[in-house]
Amino acid sequence: MSVQLSDDLKALLDTPVFVNIATIQPDGSPQVSPVWVKRDGDDVLISTTVDRRKEKNLRRDPRVTVLVQPFDAPYTYAEIRGTAELTTEGGQELIDELAMKYAGKKYREFNPDSVHDAARVVVRITPRKIVGSL
Repeated sequence: MSVQLSDDLKALLDTPVFVNIATIQPDGSPQVSPVWVKRDGDDVLISTTVDRRKEKNLRRDPRVTVLVQPFDAPYTYAEIRGTAELTTEGGQELIDELAMKYAGKKYREFNPDSVHDAARVVVRITPRKIVGSL
């Protein structure tokens, strides 16, 4: 059963706040990556590529945590625990939208070496539990 994001958390996710995503390694240990994020209703979207560790981890085990912590208010945070669904459909569009939000330009302009990247993946995280102060 999914839960709703608070209005404050929605507003924060709509800004260029960096988040950390935690996935589960094959040996059960955590793997954490800082990522760009956007919101689609109450779902959280991130972008990665098919060859990244987090993508491999999520395909094997879709349980995930996203930690939202604004740099200017470090004691204010939200931990979004949920499950991820992955698709390559819309992958390039999402990374371009995120790059515009965070860098003010399309992703290939921001990162010219990305022409060598593997296919982009949209990671859609459906919140199951939210803890913290947002």
